[in-house]
Amino acid sequence: MIIKPKFRDFICVTAHPEGCKENVLEQINYAEKCKSPNRFKKVLIIGASTGYGLSSRIVSAFGYKASTIGIVFEKQASRNRTATAGWYNTAAFEEKALEKGYYSRTINGDAFSKEIKQKTINLIKKDLGKVDLVIYSIASPRRKDPATGKTYYSFLKPVGKAYKNKTVNFHTFEVSNIEIQPATDDEINQTVNVMGGQDWKLWIDELVEADVLSKGATTIAYSYMGPEITYPIYRQGTIGKAKEDLEEASLQLDNKLKPINGKAFVSVNKALVTQSSSAIPVVPLYVSVLDKVMKQKGIDESCIEQIDRLFSKINKDDFELDEANRIRLDDMEMREDVQEEVRDIWNKITTENIKELTNIESFRKDFFKLFGFEHKNINYEKDTHAEVNITNIIE
Repeated sequence: MIIKPKFRDFICVTAHPEGCKENVLEQINYAEKCKSPNRFKKVLIIGASTGYGLSSRIVSAFGYKASTIGIVFEKQASRNRTATAGWYNTAAFEEKALEKGYYSRTINGDAFSKEIKQKTINLIKKDLGKVDLVIYSIASPRRKDPATGKTYYSFLKPVGKAYKNKTVNFHTFEVSNIEIQPATDDEINQTVNVMGGQDWKLWIDELVEADVLSKGATTIAYSYMGPEITYPIYRQGTIGKAKEDLEEASLQLDNKLKPINGKAFVSVNKALVTQSSSAIPVVPLYVSVLDKVMKQKGIDESCIEQIDRLFSKINKDDFELDEANRIRLDDMEMREDVQEEVRDIWNKITTENIKELTNIESFRKDFFKLFGFEHKNINYEKDTHAEVNITNIIE
């Protein structure tokens, strides 16, 4: 099969197995240079196939030689369809972990379901006994409540009033104005049900009840805040309401874990090119400006670099938190000098000057790389086997 990128709206519906493998190997090569002491030896990553979740699994295994169990929800190739990028990422990870002799198992299924939670508990009991770190990194457009069977959907909308600002089509580089109408109460509640802390709490409740968390176990969920430019659509919007719920969940879980001297945190990470962020209006334009500013200042971090810094923090006995008990990995993004330059550029951007003022071309290239495309050393005209098996997968 000759595999080319194909799109539905702003979502790429194909993926290239060799390119995805290249992405994973690049991160592994970086992670193997990590030198921090390791206090986490058995790690569960819920949402381990892309983005920060994948990087967390790579740093755990190849940086700190920890045993890992990854929960993913991905699709194998079928007929004329490629597998998902997350499937290829996981296959590449498992192949390399097996080669290195690291314990690694992947469970493929809906992490929101009771079934997958129970499968995970059974596997932990059988192979690891207990885990000492649980990373929660799920980004999903919908969630089926395991108790009621009702399916909730997430909405990317402002709250209270309409939002107007610039946005960009990162395929055509056309800058335009966008107006998004405010969410209804039902849309806010649904988004909180999908992207808030409810499922994270269910996971920890189940793991505590099953007694598969070690003494001193830590759990971390990933979040984002963003700058004033994106506040109405992000932090003050429906997603922000969900993130507030996630942060409240961290306080509840921190209290729940006290009997085993455990801890729960939210890590606020920097803006990156991800499948999720690419679909949010305004955000791709902001990220393309931010990328240019931070790279010029020499302070930009990739996904794997962010997670390496996170692990360097949490492997210490004491590390700094903000006033809301959050780990802040967005500290360099939110520096006043960075945001001042971003705002200055933002006010000047037009379709005519976007390539000059921003890194929009890099944004588009990084987006394609998420799906295994745009690697210089891969021949995309060559026939490629789309069907790739995953070692140590449980379905």
